[in-house]
Amino acid sequence: MLKGTTEPGYVNRNDQMVLWKTDESGTDHLQKVYVLRCLECEHEYGANGSDIHARRCPACDSGRPGLAYAA
Repeated sequence: MLKGTTEPGYVNRNDQMVLWKTDESGTDHLQKVYVLRCLECEHEYGANGSDIHARRCPACDSGRPGLAYAA
């Protein structure tokens, strides 16, 4: 995992911004679900912390479906 990629406000190269870390368990080993927002279409979705640097929006950029999280 790249340094800083799980910090709220971080934006990856695909314009996906980290909003917050949840208490939900992710699908990767020892990961938590983070809520991301697409800066293009404003879709919000969950992602493993280890995936943030490479995520693409599932709504407008053919990304994998987001992970479930409690709002």
